[in-house]
Amino acid sequence: MLRFSSSLLTRTTAISTRQTARTSVSATAFARRCYATEGEQPLPTPGNATVDPKIANIVDQIESLTLLQTSELVSQLKTRLNIQDIAMPVGMPMGMPAGGAAAAAPAEEEKPAEKTEFNVKIEKVDASAKAKVIREVKNLAGLSLVDAKKFVESVPKVLKETVPKEEAEKLKKALEALGATVQLE
Repeated sequence: MLRFSSSLLTRTTAISTRQTARTSVSATAFARRCYATEGEQPLPTPGNATVDPKIANIVDQIESLTLLQTSELVSQLKTRLNIQDIAMPVGMPMGMPAGGAAAAAPAEEEKPAEKTEFNVKIEKVDASAKAKVIREVKNLAGLSLVDAKKFVESVPKVLKETVPKEEAEKLKKALEALGATVQLE
């Protein structure tokens, strides 16, 4: 039993020595990649590159500007260098080429999107047709008679919000036939 223990101890020591060696090799390789030692030159980074003193002076001057001054600087550079404003798409996929976005932008500017949802707003009600409009508002909005009367008396007010175009036009025609002035927003 003693022999078994000593051989087990020898194997365990050998395994731990190999793992330590692997770890130290990988750690030094990692350190070499990430950090420069005394004898090596540091890896170039955007901030460490040698910069022309004239450009460094300009950058320092821009850095000291206020937000309003920076905005004026940008507009002056755009006018002097004849740079046009380009609307950048917000949700542009990473793989989409820039030319595709530029081609899609003029198409959107030419044809504005047609509104599909409307708010039905009652502007005013004729006094002679008030009872009919109250009944119709009661049925359309699902209100009680008292609430419908309060609603009609407090116009201009929105009757329904985000209604599809077809339904909004039907509601407008029905209410105007009863004597109400309706506007679709």
